[in-house]
Amino acid sequence: MWLLVLAYLGGVLTIVSPCILPVLPFVFARTGQPFMKSGLPLLAGVAITFALVATLAAVGGGWVVQVNQYGRWLALVFVALFGLTLLLPRLAERLTRPLVAAGSRLSEAAGADARPRPGASFLIGVATGLLWAPCAGPILGLLLTGAALQGASIAPTLLLLAYAAGAATSLAVALLLGGKVFAAMKRSIGAGEWVRRGLGAAMLAGVAAIALGLDTGILAQVSTASTGGIEQALVGRLAGKSPSGSGAMMAQNTVRGDAMKVADKAPGTLPIEGNLPPLDGAVQWLNSPPLTAQALKGKVVLVDFWTYSCINCLRTLPYVKAWAEKYRDQGLVVIGVHAPEFAFERNVGNVTKAMKDVGINYPVAIDNDYKIWRAFNNEYWPAHYFADAQGRIRYHHFGEGDYAESERVIQQLLREAGAAKVADGLINASAEGVQLAPDMSEVQSPETYVGYQRAEHFVPETSLVPDKVSAYNPPSELALNDWSLGGQWNVGSERAISSAPASRIVYRFRARDLHLVLGPGPDGKPVRFKVLIDGKAPGDAHGTDVNADGSGSVTEQRLYQLVRQTGGVTDRTFSIEFLDPGVSAYAFTFG
Repeated sequence: MWLLVLAYLGGVLTIVSPCILPVLPFVFARTGQPFMKSGLPLLAGVAITFALVATLAAVGGGWVVQVNQYGRWLALVFVALFGLTLLLPRLAERLTRPLVAAGSRLSEAAGADARPRPGASFLIGVATGLLWAPCAGPILGLLLTGAALQGASIAPTLLLLAYAAGAATSLAVALLLGGKVFAAMKRSIGAGEWVRRGLGAAMLAGVAAIALGLDTGILAQVSTASTGGIEQALVGRLAGKSPSGSGAMMAQNTVRGDAMKVADKAPGTLPIEGNLPPLDGAVQWLNSPPLTAQALKGKVVLVDFWTYSCINCLRTLPYVKAWAEKYRDQGLVVIGVHAPEFAFERNVGNVTKAMKDVGINYPVAIDNDYKIWRAFNNEYWPAHYFADAQGRIRYHHFGEGDYAESERVIQQLLREAGAAKVADGLINASAEGVQLAPDMSEVQSPETYVGYQRAEHFVPETSLVPDKVSAYNPPSELALNDWSLGGQWNVGSERAISSAPASRIVYRFRARDLHLVLGPGPDGKPVRFKVLIDGKAPGDAHGTDVNADGSGSVTEQRLYQLVRQTGGVTDRTFSIEFLDPGVSAYAFTFG
């Protein structure tokens, strides 16, 4: 229920966002007609179409986005025709006879004195919904990510519909107020025809703004209204009121690391948490033929949800690998479920290479469609589920840590299964490089996404231009956990792509380690870079992917360790300059 309220309030806030401006003329074109028969059908069309398209885009992959682009252009043509009939109905009649009938019907449907037609209003609403591209603030970003993880189900669609309903509520208020204003104008100065033409001109201006990308570009820069902070406050306020566990805030779906760690303790008697869900949703299995829950009866099973660019997942792997090796002959089966967060993690070749690099030899299910993820009702990376020999889940743990408790659970379940001799003692996992866990009390910088869908602490906030190559100039000073771009970048929903040499990213952080998920250009050629810490070469503070002089190169899509401080942890300013264009930057993580 709280999620629905949060989504609705996030939608209401779009009325003060710049991206709503090109849509307003389409809504005001219904002024002067009964709200229930004209305005309401239009707003319903907007909300339903947006919720449907957003759901499909979140769960359907790139093909849906591509198809929707054609739909947007058709909608632009349709709405432009509508605006033309309002502005110059006589000219529309002269253009071509097939358009006359359509133009006349649209003109009659929009006319203040014509009989209202709910069907025509709904159709205009559908076209508006296709064109509507809301500013991706924190709430919408979380909803779209949650939709991708949960799949095509009623829950994410309802949340997106609640968001669209909130925006429709704001538009309804604007429509009702605008109707009174336009009606007063008609009565006072008899300017009905001029009002009609003005609306037509405004609609054509809105079409031009959307076609040129101004709704997500220039408008975002010139707007003095920013809803990001308000939305983030709503997330924090409602997160504190929402329940924990499997029904936790969807915001937790997008957060990885110690902040979401659950301090589960292994009790003396392990409870039965449910049956081991099916494992038949994987698109492919690595290191093993497909495994099923039924075939695993008689074995103790550890299911590890991970993704290969997740630093928290990487830091748990030394323990998971050691358990798989130590208890394999005593009846333990470890299964990794690779559920991707970024698009490049869907590439099985990338996963296979990552498994080889980190030495994973146990079975791994490629869960690109999140079917296994949803079967477990999982919400976290990493997540460990422990099942007994009867196929019942007896224990789980989210995040890093509590390795001793988890290993004792394995030993207890093996004894319950009748293992002749269960190895005593606890492993002493050997970890190095990115897998070496830090002292989390020293880490004061959070995971930070570079794509605009979930970007936070970017400064200056109003200069971030979505889906368009733009020039950036970072400020001379940054506060802790603020970051910025320099040079030419195209910032997409998931990543930012450098468009020219000498493009850079700066971040003010406090942690032992700084990592950045990066990928080379589409041609696969290495992208050279130079790292500076407080304006100097890192020296002894360089990460495993950087030389002491700060030089390095991006050769594949993965997590890169760029800073590993050897002394005391203090606030530092990190800068990375890419000497070649085309690099993709996804997310910062710290340790």
